[in-house]
Formats: sequence, C-alpha cells, structure tokens
Amino acid sequence: MRKTQLSLIVSALCGMAISSAVQASSHREAPNITRFPTVDSTDFYAFNSYEEGRGDYVTMIANYIPLQDAYGGPNYFPMDPEAVYSIHIDTDGDAEEDLSFAFDFDRKLANDNQGVKLTIGPEGNQRSVGVPLINIGPISSADQSAANFAESYTITMIEGNARTGTRTPVTNATSGGEAFGKPLDYIGNKTFSNLAGYQSYANSFIYDIAIPGCDEMGRVFVGQRKDPFAVNLGETFDLVNYVPVEGDSAPGADDNGGFPGGITQNANNDDLVDKNVTSIAIEVPKSCVTGNGNGTIGSWTSASLPQARILNPNASFDKPEVTGGALTQVSRLGSPLVNELVIGIGDKDKFSSAHPKDDGQFADYVTHPALPELLNILFKDPVNATLGASFETIAPTNFPRVDLVTAFLTGFEGVNQLSTVTPSEMLRLNTAIPATAQAEQSPFGVAGNDLAGFPNGRRPGDDVVDIALRVVMGALCHPIPINGEPTNLGLCNPEDAVVGNVPFTDGAPLDASMMDATFPYLASPIAGSE
Repeated sequence: MRKTQLSLIVSALCGMAISSAVQASSHREAPNITRFPTVDSTDFYAFNSYEEGRGDYVTMIANYIPLQDAYGGPNYFPMDPEAVYSIHIDTDGDAEEDLSFAFDFDRKLANDNQGVKLTIGPEGNQRSVGVPLINIGPISSADQSAANFAESYTITMIEGNARTGTRTPVTNATSGGEAFGKPLDYIGNKTFSNLAGYQSYANSFIYDIAIPGCDEMGRVFVGQRKDPFAVNLGETFDLVNYVPVEGDSAPGADDNGGFPGGITQNANNDDLVDKNVTSIAIEVPKSCVTGNGNGTIGSWTSASLPQARILNPNASFDKPEVTGGALTQVSRLGSPLVNELVIGIGDKDKFSSAHPKDDGQFADYVTHPALPELLNILFKDPVNATLGASFETIAPTNFPRVDLVTAFLTGFEGVNQLSTVTPSEMLRLNTAIPATAQAEQSPFGVAGNDLAGFPNGRRPGDDVVDIALRVVMGALCHPIPINGEPTNLGLCNPEDAVVGNVPFTDGAPLDASMMDATFPYLASPIAGSE
C-alpha cells in the first residue's frame, strides 16, 4: 500500500528527484538575542576556497546584525565594541575548540575622537558645533578624509580553550601592526559615486594576515555585504502560508508541471532580497587548521558579552556604559536553521549559550523533531485531498531519527565525519575534498552530486532552506546521488518517509551565481541611496 502511495505522489510531482541540502539562516532565532542585534549571528559558512589559485585554503564567514535596511542611517550598523566575536575550530572531534579566532572591535570619531565640527554663526557669535553625520563629503579608496566615524578591530588566535588557551595576535602582513580597519557601510551613491566606487573602497579593507605558526599568509575582511541568505521568511513563520512543494516540473521551468498549487521559484519570495548583513570573513591555509585529526574540521561561530552592563546616566560617545565580569556567550551558530526550526522555543536561549560538547541535552529535538509533525498537521489533509491519497501521516516514522542525527550531529562517514565522533552541532568540513568551481556548483550540495557542498561545510550558494526541509521530511531515507550513482545511505528506508522524495521548497531561489567568485565571496551590499 505504501509503495502505491509513494508512486502516486511521485507521479503527481512529475518524477522530480530529491535534493538533500537545506538553506537556512538564524536571523532573530532566539528570544533573548532579539534584544542584542549587534551580536546576533545570522549565518555561518565554512568551505574549501573556490577562488582560482586558492585551493589550499579554507574560508570561514560569520555574518552578524540581521535584517539591515540599506538606508538605516544616520548611524548604520557598527559592531559592539564590548563584544568578542569568535570563529571556533575543532580538529579532532571532541566537540571542543582547538583553535579560535577572536575579533574585538573599537570605534572612534574623527579629530581625536571629538568628531568633525563646523563653525556656525556670524562673527562675534560663533560656535564650533559637531556634525550629526558619519561623513561630511564623498569617500573613496584614495580619499577617506571626509569620514567622521571609523571602526577598527584586532584578531587574536587562541590555541585550546577559547577562554583560557594560549593567545597570540594575528598581524597585518603589510604593516606588521595588529589593527585592521572596517569600511563604512554603503551609505549611498552620493557618498561613494556608484557601486564600482564602493567596491573599490571596500576592497581596500581586504588584508593579508600573518597567522602565528603558519608559513603561508591568510586573508581577512570585515564589512557590510548583501545578505546571502534567501528565505520566504514572513510566509514561512505564518504557519507556512504557501504550499511548500515545487509547482513547476523543474525549478524555474515556469510550466506549472509540478505539484498542483505548489510554490514556484521567484526572487519575490525572498524576503531578504533587499537586506544587508555585516560579515567577518577569514581565509586560512588548510594546513594551519586541520591539526592532528583526519583533515575534517568542525566549526562554529559565537559572540560573547561581559556579564554586567551598567548604563551611564550621563552617556557619552566613548562611555555609554560600564561593563565587567566574565565573558558570557549569547549567540552561537554552526549548521543553519538548527536553533530556528529544531530547538524548542523554551530552550533556544540555552542553546545560544551552550557549548557543542554539551549538546546531548538537546538530543530529543533531533531524534524526535517537532517540525515534521507540524507540517503533517498543516498539510496532510490538503495533500490527501489533492492527490486522492490516504496517507496516515506525511511525517517520517523512523524513530529515533538516525538520519537527522547523522546530518546534524555526527557527520557522514567518509564524507565529513571527524576522527572522533562526538554527537554535537557543528558545521563539518572535509578539507581534502577539492572545491568545486563557482560555475559548476550545485545549490543542493552533496545531494546534487557535489561533494564540496552542504552538509560538507556550507558555501554561500548552497540552498540550505530547501535542503533542510527535505532532510527533515525524510530525504535521506531515499537514495541520493553519490558520484552520480543513486545510493541508499542505510539510515532509514523509503517506506519510513512517504514524501521523502518530494521537492519541498520555500520558493526563494539561491545559487552560487548570486555570489562573487573571489574572497570574501559575498556580494557587495545594497546602497542606502541610488
């Protein structure tokens, strides 16, 4: 009976093949972090560099400050100078960091922190008055004298525990100094002339870096970028207010040959199409991050704040508050969408503050996930009515969900599993698998016959939302293409997931062509003013 039902739904969907990569993000994913947008991690990427000539490098990108409107002046989106933003790397699989890169930010006004002032009033009644804007004229890579505000940062490499390990500064390979500059956000085209002008200006903040104990130089960039994440955000969280199955025979075919009434791919479905983010991007030689493991690394990003914050009742630019106490982690992100769509709302803040080694406390959310049952409640009856079927449930029935444990907590043996297997939520990357050139990347990663993509790390063009929806609904219970051959992973059976080979989608397209082919890979931000 189930085989007949499966054939029915496959037929109704025009024989579409599965894709098993999910694109997701973590914008405002937990109640507490909504109060601290400057330390809210939105997306994390770790992948083998695919820029030509950079095959021996790994790039990691941590995005922060979600839902930035390009016109968000006059202060735009500076980083928090009291926070520490970190990228952590586990080289051996014990779910504890062996190496971290910690970023600390500072901000200053021009004129020795006094700000640009103009002389206002007639002779005999003049005042020197500070301007309210972060720039007073055009800015370019050659002339930044009109800037009234600047951010800088330092990078510390920490070996061992991020709080107690050995700390060594990462230095500018050109100047030998420890400070790096961050470009102003893309205020608009009267300030930067045009997109090419802003690109030239921002690119001047890409630095070669000397990493302690590493023979080759790395690179770093911190600055505003176009948000690379694509998601049908509003309708998804309105009880999935669309039919989340591909409505065309193939994405973009525009033939309505897929699931009746299903959503089709359209940029108008992407609620982040006009949003920017702030990116911390670092590229390091593979040999400097793999340690003594098997060449696969686990990685995640975090942001921490001092425990105590006392507001200054007479606040000033350089002293709005006094902070103290131990650094406390308030944001964390490895694989996409885990905290957003897997962890229950009562534990979201706990997950944000937790360490991967302690993720056993969240195991039930993965072995017995709530999202598939929510989709079953919302869509079982409409699916049965549309197809004339009689599914008892469209949610997977294999418990515990070993397929999800493998995808999110252990990695796949022979693909992205570390030398020691400690169930924990990290983004796992096999550095020995060569990068796929931008033009040849599949947005569905491993399930799209592209071993260099998600869940083997995550590239900016990997469509993790669609992948995640499909994996949660049982895609890994069905054969997926491995080196071109349909392969059953042995994690569960097709009859465990009657709609597991259905092309679930949010209708917001994403692929590598929307990104740049060179470091820092993410596209230039949207201008605040044309």
